[in-house]
Amino acid sequence: MSMAGWAFGEGPRDKLLERGASALSDGELLALLLNTGYRDCSALDMARNLLKEFDGISGLIRSDQSRLLACSGVGPAKYARLCAAMELARRQALQKASAADVLTSSSETRRFLQYHLGSHSAEVFTCLFLDSQHRVLRCEDLFFGTLDGAAVYPREVAIRALQYGAAAVIFAHNHPSGVAEPSSADRRITERLCSALSLLDIRVLDHIIVGCGREYSFAEQGLL
Repeated sequence: MSMAGWAFGEGPRDKLLERGASALSDGELLALLLNTGYRDCSALDMARNLLKEFDGISGLIRSDQSRLLACSGVGPAKYARLCAAMELARRQALQKASAADVLTSSSETRRFLQYHLGSHSAEVFTCLFLDSQHRVLRCEDLFFGTLDGAAVYPREVAIRALQYGAAAVIFAHNHPSGVAEPSSADRRITERLCSALSLLDIRVLDHIIVGCGREYSFAEQGLL
């Protein structure tokens, strides 16, 4: 059943218009994005089934394309709508982080990094390049790895920082396992990056590890 098939006042769309998006459950919001279900399964039932299959919204977001498309009723159109919604959220979070002082608005930076990195099934190493006022000049994914880690090269980071005229940087990468605690390799590469960039008078403000709905900050833990 599509959203149009709901009696007036009964469906998620009417509930959103009357009470606001925050009043809807994860299943109801997802049903609005799906718009239609499939035979003997309404959009809302389908949404609930997907959330159960992927253990909630975080698992759904982190799922890869092939697994999602293998689910009953999820075709290219529905998959595209889900991706578009996630990308809009990511861009909005980056815009807010870019407009803010990242030192006093770390929550916006973390929110963006969750949107940006939380959905990846393999490790991605991201750099936020900042000007002297700590505004975001550029966000760039520099290194891509497997579930076991990404190879990070300080020389490449330094080249990008000089190219963008960055005065400071924030590093971030995800742990697909969902655990945000740093590994010994994470600590070593952070030390190498800090040493390399200090020679160029570029400050490393933080290294943030993104897990499943949580983050680990090297700066907050006194490791920088």
